[in-house]
Amino acid sequence: MRRPRVCGLDLSLTGSGVAGADWARTVGSSGRRDDSFLARRTRLHRLAGGVVALVGTCDLAVIEGPAYSRTTGSVWDRAGLWWLVVDALMRRDVPVAVVAPTARAKYATGRGNASKSAVVAAVRRTYRVPVADDNQADAFVLVAMGHDWLGEPLVEVPAGQRCALDHVAWPDRFGPAQLALDGGAVPYLDTVEPVRRPRRSAPPSVSHDVEPSPGQLDALEVLG
Repeated sequence: MRRPRVCGLDLSLTGSGVAGADWARTVGSSGRRDDSFLARRTRLHRLAGGVVALVGTCDLAVIEGPAYSRTTGSVWDRAGLWWLVVDALMRRDVPVAVVAPTARAKYATGRGNASKSAVVAAVRRTYRVPVADDNQADAFVLVAMGHDWLGEPLVEVPAGQRCALDHVAWPDRFGPAQLALDGGAVPYLDTVEPVRRPRRSAPPSVSHDVEPSPGQLDALEVLG
């Protein structure tokens, strides 16, 4: 059985870290807070596209979750980037795990409030990976957490650090054995309950044979 392919993603508007078990990259971008909404939209889509292209096809994507306490800076744009990437991965049927920043830091160093530089040093020392910056280091820690959760840790991690795995939002409704890997039995989509549309009755004055007027859309059809 082949080794599962896990990707880690530490998203940022200026430098998003993307990593695998033996590599790490940074996807850079630049912009200004006074950019037009069109420019900001274009930037977010290009950045998300670059990140997703690096991920490619993988068995598990582990992404750092939003830091809800941060309300300064381009918080709306960061949230937009996060959801663009997560949505693109899920549309590719890639299982996504979400890791809080404190859990990522604790798994790397044993301290949830560890500094960026401490995480970089821990990654270089523990995994012997030449990460170029803290974005790559954070992404690599997420990869290591994913492999550990799948039962194939990259290195043995002390229990005081490994307990961080208990505070991760791992993909819903299935365990590691159910991932659609070689030899696996249950594909990811088969474990997700389909969305059932609620039944709706037409208003008394409207006939079922009447077609919607031009420009009128059924919201359920749009969502479906």
